[in-house]
Amino acid sequence: MKQRPWFAHYEKGVPYTISDHKYDALNDLFKDTLEKYADKTAFSNMGVSMTFGELDALSENFAQFLTSQLHLQKGDRIAIQLPNLLQFPVCVIGALRAGLIIVNTNPLYTAREMEHQFHDSGAKAIVILANFASKLQEIVPNLPGLRHIIITEIGDQLGGVRGMLTNLVVKHVKRMVPGYKLPHAIAYKNTIKQPEVASDLPLVSASDVAFLQYTGGTTGISKGAVLTHGNLLANAMQHQLWLKNLLVAGKEVVVTPLPLYHIFAMTVNFITFFMMGAENILITNPRDMSAFLKEMRKKPVSLFTGVNTLFNGMMNHPDFTRIDFSKLKLCIGGGMAVLRPVAERWKKLTGVLLMEGYGLTECSPVVCIHPFDGKERIGTIGIPLPDTDVVICDEQGQHLPPDTDGELCVKGPQVMKAYWNNKKETEEAFVGAYLRTGDIARMDENGFFYIVDRKKEMINVSGFNVYPKEIEDVIAQHHKVLEVGVKGVPDDKTTETPKAFVIKKDPSLTEKELKAYCKKMLTSYKVPRHIVFRTSLPKTNVGKILRKELE
Repeated sequence: MKQRPWFAHYEKGVPYTISDHKYDALNDLFKDTLEKYADKTAFSNMGVSMTFGELDALSENFAQFLTSQLHLQKGDRIAIQLPNLLQFPVCVIGALRAGLIIVNTNPLYTAREMEHQFHDSGAKAIVILANFASKLQEIVPNLPGLRHIIITEIGDQLGGVRGMLTNLVVKHVKRMVPGYKLPHAIAYKNTIKQPEVASDLPLVSASDVAFLQYTGGTTGISKGAVLTHGNLLANAMQHQLWLKNLLVAGKEVVVTPLPLYHIFAMTVNFITFFMMGAENILITNPRDMSAFLKEMRKKPVSLFTGVNTLFNGMMNHPDFTRIDFSKLKLCIGGGMAVLRPVAERWKKLTGVLLMEGYGLTECSPVVCIHPFDGKERIGTIGIPLPDTDVVICDEQGQHLPPDTDGELCVKGPQVMKAYWNNKKETEEAFVGAYLRTGDIARMDENGFFYIVDRKKEMINVSGFNVYPKEIEDVIAQHHKVLEVGVKGVPDDKTTETPKAFVIKKDPSLTEKELKAYCKKMLTSYKVPRHIVFRTSLPKTNVGKILRKELE
């Protein structure tokens, strides 16, 4: 096998090790970075900037409030349910400084999905945007362990008149905040005030858990991937080594349309680019393409991460040609496969390669990525990051030779510790020291990997993993449904979309009625775009529905 570009001493099974670093935990990385770039802009959002020094002070205040006022202890879980706002980095860094474990929660979740995640994680506190507080109100009686609720509004970190007007418009003009009653909730603004007396915060090490990042794993109901400070640090350092000859510390500008609660944006945009002193432009609502592109026109960016659907949508908007890409150095497509037509058109219009990588939540998340050597290799997910061993295995876990299809398995310092409180799923996820990804892949003789097929039966909707079983479980609870099977079908806008095949229990059931029910129970991207009714569904001899044979 040929040597891989950054593996100076690579031998099969003996990966090159990332250089030693001085950080024992993410907290040490944050402290060093916040002090080093104190006067520079760290994050900007809605026309307001926050320096590294300001973020240092606010996150310290938040950490002190969590420990001194709420009396949360090291290892307690705190859910953060926010879109990309300036409050997000304050809460994340502050919670980690307090020694807490963060439960990243999708703001689009339904009350049912929220309840599962908060109950399973044992969250004792939550920071939630007021826009979603009405959903929390529904489930609070079922969550006795959730003791502290911190509510923030969109304009809370924008300051002065701008912040006040933003909150008024969002609530009373746009009516984006449904009414709610959470009488014991704490206002976010009260949590970031300078404490009268500062106390010592707990010491945190690489082995301590930083995040419970919920995912479906390879099948079934959502599970919390236990990601330690060491896992996230390793992946960030792996990225730093990959980018060391490309980026200039303290000089880069990155735009972040991907939600920071997603592990890809968290590790790459938040931690890695943050560590390099980059200015991070947070996009709260990238679905508003006109507003997003208007933001892009304000300042030339050098770093850009997104998903295939976002790149495609941008290029099909009339304002795309008005963006200055002269400073763009790096563009990464993650979360889902980058389609060849999109990559080719992006290179033609911007002059910059659209790099593709591969990862999964359980790996913090990046496993493979293209070497930055200027060569176009559309179709491959690239090569393993430093200190990462990727092999192709058969069903028994035996390693297969190059150009042979098998399951892609990963070993490296970024691989999760376990699934939270789920020993059975954890054991099934590993073969020896290797994590089984469930993806079918192959490796060529030069060490480049190619995905042949995705995780069995998983549906990839705009980069989000959607699992048929969850949708089936919801639809099956409808009193007019007898049986249901769900599979993914191709979609021009989202790569794939769920399609439900339903046998009626009550002949009066309609597609419109069932979709309305799903919208109440599922996040929008999980709602089946197509629902068809059948008199029978294909099954195995033991009665299991054969999803692949659904037509």
